[in-house]
Amino acid sequence: RVDLVESGGGSVEAGGSLRLSCVASGGPKSHYDMSWYRQRPGKEREFVSGILSDVGRKTYADSVKGRFIISQDNAKKAVYLQMNNLSADDTAMYYCKVDYVIVDGTSIPANYWGQGTQVTVSS
Repeated sequence: RVDLVESGGGSVEAGGSLRLSCVASGGPKSHYDMSWYRQRPGKEREFVSGILSDVGRKTYADSVKGRFIISQDNAKKAVYLQMNNLSADDTAMYYCKVDYVIVDGTSIPANYWGQGTQVTVSS
């Protein structure tokens, strides 16, 4: 079992920035491929960004490319999301997720979610 705790959400004006953090605990001694999702009011949960821990490859939804930056600290089992030039459209609950647990070079599919952190952007 892996527990995820997100932090860093809050209220900000349009054009501002926030940095979300997500720390994993309770899991095996390994590292994780992780991602960020969000759920905007009245919408389905959607992918925002992901990172592969072994190679550092990063992916982004088109809506956040050029504004959001994902990073990871494997030693701390943490993933971060730097969000810049925020707009009201970015208002959502943001969730981090463990996609794969990497043990001795083997990727084991996972589906661990955090409780979410709220981001509210006022225009």
